[in-house]
Amino acid sequence: MRVTLLGTGSPLPDPHRAGPATLVQAGGLHLLFDCGRGVLMRLAAAGLPTPALLHAQFLTHHHSDHVTDLNDVVTTRWATSPVPNPLTLVGPPGSGALVERTLAMLSDDIGYRRTHHDDLNWDPGVEVTEVLDGPVTLEVLDAAGVRVTAAPTDHRPVTPTVGYRIEHDGSSVVVAGDTVPCEGLERLVAGADVYVQTVIRDDVIRQIPMQRFQDVCDYHSSVVDAARTAAAGGVGTLVLTHMVPAPAPDAVTEWTGGGMHSASDPGRENPAECGLLVVARNGTWERLYPELGGTDDDQDGFHCPADSVATVTEDLGVEAKINPKYPS
Repeated sequence: MRVTLLGTGSPLPDPHRAGPATLVQAGGLHLLFDCGRGVLMRLAAAGLPTPALLHAQFLTHHHSDHVTDLNDVVTTRWATSPVPNPLTLVGPPGSGALVERTLAMLSDDIGYRRTHHDDLNWDPGVEVTEVLDGPVTLEVLDAAGVRVTAAPTDHRPVTPTVGYRIEHDGSSVVVAGDTVPCEGLERLVAGADVYVQTVIRDDVIRQIPMQRFQDVCDYHSSVVDAARTAAAGGVGTLVLTHMVPAPAPDAVTEWTGGGMHSASDPGRENPAECGLLVVARNGTWERLYPELGGTDDDQDGFHCPADSVATVTEDLGVEAKINPKYPS
């Protein structure tokens, strides 16, 4: 399996970060989770020149920064496919209505292109499967031996929202989306090899004298929240994405150690104290912390329940290789 962080940004425009999007490749399938700003540019940088090559698009929720380029995925897949090639889309309840509104918005453009191109004589198609809790049933997944399970998450007042667990050939990846710790997330991450979590620095945000910014603290996981979720679930590698505020390239350690604490609860431990050991820089692992009471080879207990944390300094199609059993 391979995970590529196509976009690690947030609603705030950033020249180095596209909007939230994660590509999971397993069993020969290309599975896209969320489709934020600039997703197709980052998808091309990761080696997929057209969304016509995607096997499924998954949505965690309908916040604009996670779906803003759904129209681009739909239009470009349609316009670059030599034959009808409906997009398979999986998302929480309400995704069908979102797709209907997107296609309605695109109706003028669809008409222009069909009028101009005689060989483009069909409308774009999107086949929607709505999920909330349980296995995602798709023929393409079954044929490849890939299992995807959804569970409800907590991003209220945005509701419903879901996270996904992807399993193939003995390995597992969780793409959580925006959420605070909750029962559904706990189920998804239990024993996962990789857990991709959107995170915020609540200790920084709470210092911004604007209510609109401070509001984001009550429905996103902080870095410490993500670390605790990973540790409690026995996760192998925690990957931080959608970081708010985004760290500068030379400031990643401020997110993963160096005495970072939450302003709302100064007594909480920082991620390093939760057993988080590694940061990914441009797709390569770099050790930041000594082992906390054990080594990577220890097999006999707690030691490092979440044995690594990954962030990226910029996305730009960078690949985060997450499982040494499956090198690229």
